[in-house]
Amino acid sequence: MSRHPELYQWIDTVVMRFPSLSKPQALGLALWSFGMVIARSCSLTAVADVLAPLLEQPYNTLRERLRDTYREASAKAGEQRAELDVAECWVPWLAWLLEGWSGQQIAIAVDATSLGDRFVVLAISIVYRGSAVPVAWKVLKAQEKHAWKPEWQALLKRFQGLLPEGWTVIVLADRGLYAKWLFEAIVELKWHPFLRVNNQGSFRPEGYFHWQPFSCWVPEKGCRWQGRGTAFSGKKTQLRCTLLGYWGEEHQDPWLVLTDLAPECADACWYGLRAWIEQSFKCKT
Repeated sequence: MSRHPELYQWIDTVVMRFPSLSKPQALGLALWSFGMVIARSCSLTAVADVLAPLLEQPYNTLRERLRDTYREASAKAGEQRAELDVAECWVPWLAWLLEGWSGQQIAIAVDATSLGDRFVVLAISIVYRGSAVPVAWKVLKAQEKHAWKPEWQALLKRFQGLLPEGWTVIVLADRGLYAKWLFEAIVELKWHPFLRVNNQGSFRPEGYFHWQPFSCWVPEKGCRWQGRGTAFSGKKTQLRCTLLGYWGEEHQDPWLVLTDLAPECADACWYGLRAWIEQSFKCKT
């Protein structure tokens, strides 16, 4: 490794940024991240293949070394076996990401993504420069029934009070994730939900007596509407909020977004930032 000062420098950086990790864990994380950049792949085979000649180590030896980074403690050799708790890396990872951040506004996307019929990944990501950087996640088996609510609540709670005081944080989610409890959990963090909903619901603006379908507020392309009121007519589902409606010419359906921000302080077009997370998936594949 003496021939590769860049790797040594990167190892020192990882050790500094993740002080809770043991030296073997930090080294494993550094090798993985360094190797993925060079190999342009997160495949174990590809990373081991590109690092083995660089480090002048046998391929199988390096492959096992990389595997030890994510193996359970019971699957490792030796007496001082430790398992890497990825969740312990989230807070320092977020702090590193926000270091030198320009401005005091930030957009966060929450998303559930299926990896074939094997896994479902619940992820919280910061949208950044046309892409998104995951800062917390939970991987669930796709074939097993599992309640998402407690998982989302646990992930969000990890970030209680972590972002600088006075920053404006909007949290974007697509239609499939909307829930009243999610809206309220985001508000409890002193963040601002920006949750898209289906157009089957109804909305009653302040000062109105009758409920109106969401669709009537943006009935055709080119329409915009925003106002304060109550969404959903059911007693258990009613939500005091702001409805932001926008139907762009290039969109098949209107954007109907619920937020706690005042109508004059928000714009439905901000929801377009959520598309950046789709670009991040392309980068990872």
